[in-house]
Amino acid sequence: MTTTPAPDTTLPTSPGSGPGPGSGPGPGSGSGSVSGSAPAPATAVAGTAPSAVPAAAAAPRRPGPPPRPRPRVLLLSTAGSVAALLLLVAVGTVLDRPLLIPPLAASMALVAGAPDLPLSQPRSVLGGQLLSALTGFAVLTVAGPGLWSAAVAGGLALGVMSLARTPHSPAAATAVIVAVAAPPFWSFLGLLALACLLLVAVGLGAARATGRTYPAYWF
Repeated sequence: MTTTPAPDTTLPTSPGSGPGPGSGPGPGSGSGSVSGSAPAPATAVAGTAPSAVPAAAAAPRRPGPPPRPRPRVLLLSTAGSVAALLLLVAVGTVLDRPLLIPPLAASMALVAGAPDLPLSQPRSVLGGQLLSALTGFAVLTVAGPGLWSAAVAGGLALGVMSLARTPHSPAAATAVIVAVAAPPFWSFLGLLALACLLLVAVGLGAARATGRTYPAYWF
């Protein structure tokens, strides 16, 4: 009985994948490359992470206290503040209006100590103080003098200053003073405007003496 050999079921191999004419260092070889040719660039597979992990970003530095001022700047700024406040006390004593000294002292501290801030600019010093005083008089007209009126006047003054773009936080105390003490309208506003102009003038003189820039803008 003669047996017939089974048919060859081996799949054909692609050129260069196995032994045969395509094997070896020829153009179709899968194991070698032609001399002088660059290797094929590796392509990134979608969804895989990059091989190089980026370095962690440096943590932001926490803000610290401001630098210590130069001795000359410190001396002249302090002397200017003392001189301006002494003048305000003298004027307030003559006109019998000492209530303005606390908020104006805070205004002078801003002008002399932080002349670059928006709160220290002439627009904010004069405009913020006058608008706050007017706000206090408006509350006084509606609700009368008292601590409740003072609380409302101080809060409203901050909103009015923000709306008018004249931020000056010490002026909120001016609105409180008006709502509590009910001073005469015209004499109080006139003294307040004069005091603010005096503060700005002292700020200008101190800036010239110390080599600083003031004001950054006027209006």
